[in-house]
Amino acid sequence: MIPSKHLLLNARVVLGLFLLILALVVGGCATPVGVRYLDPKQIQRNLTASILSSDELSVSTKHILNRSNLAEKFRSQPAEVLAALHKGLPTASDADRLFALAELSYAYASESGPRSYYLASAIYAYAFLFPEGGRSDPNWFDPRVRIALDLYNRSLAEALTTTDRTKVIVDEGSFPLPFGELMVVINGEEFRWGSFRLVDFVQAAELDVRGLRSRYRWPGIGAPLVAAPKPLEGITIPAFSKIPLGVKVPVTVFLRLENVAEGLKTGKVRGNLELYTTAKATTVTIDGRAVPIEYETSSALAYTFEGSRIYELEFRGLFSGDFFIIKDRARYRDDLFLVEPYRPGLIPVIFVHGTASSPARWAEMFNELSNDRGLWGNYQFWLFTYNTGNPITYSAGILAEGLRKTVEELDPKGQDPALKKMVVIGHSQGGLLAKLTAVDSGDAFWDASALGPLKDLRASPEKKEILRRSVFFTPVSSVKRVIFLATPHGGSFLAGGWIGRLTGKFISLPFRLIDAMKEVITLNPQIRALRSLQDIPKSTDNMHPESPFIRSLSSMNLAPGVAAHSIISVKNPEDPENKWTDGVVNYRSAHIDRVASELVVRSGHSTQDHPQAIEEVRRILLQHLRETAD
Repeated sequence: MIPSKHLLLNARVVLGLFLLILALVVGGCATPVGVRYLDPKQIQRNLTASILSSDELSVSTKHILNRSNLAEKFRSQPAEVLAALHKGLPTASDADRLFALAELSYAYASESGPRSYYLASAIYAYAFLFPEGGRSDPNWFDPRVRIALDLYNRSLAEALTTTDRTKVIVDEGSFPLPFGELMVVINGEEFRWGSFRLVDFVQAAELDVRGLRSRYRWPGIGAPLVAAPKPLEGITIPAFSKIPLGVKVPVTVFLRLENVAEGLKTGKVRGNLELYTTAKATTVTIDGRAVPIEYETSSALAYTFEGSRIYELEFRGLFSGDFFIIKDRARYRDDLFLVEPYRPGLIPVIFVHGTASSPARWAEMFNELSNDRGLWGNYQFWLFTYNTGNPITYSAGILAEGLRKTVEELDPKGQDPALKKMVVIGHSQGGLLAKLTAVDSGDAFWDASALGPLKDLRASPEKKEILRRSVFFTPVSSVKRVIFLATPHGGSFLAGGWIGRLTGKFISLPFRLIDAMKEVITLNPQIRALRSLQDIPKSTDNMHPESPFIRSLSSMNLAPGVAAHSIISVKNPEDPENKWTDGVVNYRSAHIDRVASELVVRSGHSTQDHPQAIEEVRRILLQHLRETAD
């Protein structure tokens, strides 16, 4: 009989053997080296990750740390690891190390390390992208190229940003580096933007854009910023610099480094800080190569309207004939504005908004058109704003006069052919104003007033000029194409109904027009047609389907040589055509004959921000380029 202790020992041996066999069977696939299947999206994230988009370093940088046996040390002693990797630079085969240094420096700086490492990251990335000393250029199919560009751009922006992150300081001077110092110089003229100086820089990448369907970034090199233009002191702002206050400008700062290889070796790095706008350049030349400049255009546009009161003031612009929709408008002679300083050779596109609206309603279309590379460099965009309750002919007279005078001041010798190819785009009431830039009204509007011949009226020359400009229209010779969006050529049923009549009772007229009519009534007692200022029609009266104005204008043809296009909004195209409406204008009213194209868009009345309408405007502008090519 076997003693119990021997039985216990044997049982333990058997159990151990069993567990060993079980482990070998169950864990047979878990070899020290092997593979496992991953989701393709996870694989792509692993391959393309970098410190810019995640908490992980890129695969390439991990390679360098692993080869140098520094991966663990970097977690606890990042500065020592960076110094060790920097030691011995530069050599002819340092591309891998330079890229790793750029990413590791950024990682350290972003994890509360000294801000000097941001500048170091930018310098390493620059050296990787633009090699010296016989090292060949990086392979442009290498994914590290785009990461290196982003590291350069982000690091430069971060290095110039204040610690409270409220602004970016663009200045020259001496800046410390982990391995020495950087000397930066800058030309003060870099800040000039027409008759303005660019100030108050902020990082574009840190602005979250809302309210626009698309956020556009022009990929390239440089730190994209947003700036505010400030009028230069002691300079009278000419008409062609009529930039509304509050506009924000997309700019990019680029640090051009000199003798980087030598600077990495000696610790003395030199560079020039250059400031660019989209109007100034879209590429920068580095070592004889044209490199695209990175811009963030949509963030500047959205920032322009952030906190703006222009939306809430649109109705005040309807009811008050002299209300200043755009702040500080009084310093300008008319209501035509440029969104950037005039550039010869670019065709003006003028946006004219509708009733109870403002230029802000063109933001979506402007965002799309200004970022289209087929249109960019061919067009410049202007804005016309007006008090939308005023008589339509009064507002149209200001628009026509503004176009003529602006062209005269921009190009007094008539040497810029682009100014003779204007495109005017009008939405709703704005479309009626656009048409009045391209018709010869003759005496039609004046005869409807029954005031008798203008020359026989007793009034001062100034008052007569206001009447003449507001009643007699001849084609603006610069206008070659008009685009109508949801335009009530035959009047608006909403304006003709009780809403329009009620609205008209609360609309006040502009003082200049009131003063002119008071003088006419006082000095011409023989006039019977107009005995009270209450008889002066407002825009809502003008757009009544039965108004003399709308009947006269609808019968007028565009001047020869002017092309027209209609974009008509319809809420429900499935309805019979005779019931088509956008809620404000019927299709029958918006439709006109003899247009080059007509597009019906399923939309409410505010069709100017509809994707299909924007694409149609884009198509028309491209067609305009082809048809007006010299």
